[in-house]
Amino acid sequence: MDLYLQSLQFTAGIVTPIFVIVLLGYLLRRNRLVDEAFINTSSRLVFMVALPTLVFMSIARTDFQAVFNPALLGFVFVATLVSFLAIWWLAARWIKQPEDLGAFIQGAFRSNFGIIGMALSYNLFGKAGLSQAAMVLALVIPMYNVLSVVVLTVTMNHGTKEGVSIRQILHAILLNPLIIAVVLALPFSYYGLHLPVVLDTTANYFANLTLPLALLAIGGSLNLKSLRNSSLPAFWATVTKLLILPLLLTPVAAALGFRGVELALLCVLFSSPTAAAAFVMARAMGANAQLTANIILTTTLGSIVTISAGVFVLRLTGVI
Repeated sequence: MDLYLQSLQFTAGIVTPIFVIVLLGYLLRRNRLVDEAFINTSSRLVFMVALPTLVFMSIARTDFQAVFNPALLGFVFVATLVSFLAIWWLAARWIKQPEDLGAFIQGAFRSNFGIIGMALSYNLFGKAGLSQAAMVLALVIPMYNVLSVVVLTVTMNHGTKEGVSIRQILHAILLNPLIIAVVLALPFSYYGLHLPVVLDTTANYFANLTLPLALLAIGGSLNLKSLRNSSLPAFWATVTKLLILPLLLTPVAAALGFRGVELALLCVLFSSPTAAAAFVMARAMGANAQLTANIILTTTLGSIVTISAGVFVLRLTGVI
């Protein structure tokens, strides 16, 4: 019991500040200190500048050749793709509104590994865990964004007179700021290149804007009445993200031979709450940003319990 309480306290210390900033955004909007124009502008700033800068800096500083692990990356790629397709196939059978369908799928599969996962990895394993996590992050960031662009583009154009074309999807992918950031960062990671000090410092300023601005925008968009109205899709997205995916995929990883740091990283990846970037992308592409914000809130709050339970099980079984 003491071990579980320690794990709960450890995880809560990482996740709770995120929830507090979301709550602050809600209170600021309720007291009219921020308005709809602020939310729109800050969401666009995060999507176009701050978040791509954070992604670039995270990957560019990773020693690609030192931490490259093809077995781990291969499993992450296959597991993410299969879970994404399965969620889409199942959700399309009961969610009829295109803006809700895209928001649900993105909210159910997209993990906040860049914030929650990296922090947990560092606290669990130190610099060794952080290096492994950065390698996984370099894969999942472009993968999450490509899959999100595909699902949001297809669902938002499905049923329209012109439909959706491969050209539209490729255009949306190639112009996505987050994917551009990954492509630009990979040569820096692979060849060990560094930005000039002035540019590095400037980029850090923009990167540090990402989390507070994104979370304040999420909080400002929250509507408790809407949270009740969208409880069913938000509930099932939360259950899928925090329970179904980690309970299915972590044992599969263990059966395939992953142990120690690798297995713990996979468990954290699959059980992390929905990324704040999902809200920014949903809002930018016309999907149900309100539902996305609700999913982010419920998965973030629920992850305090589920991730701590996962850490407890990993410790109990001797994995960590």
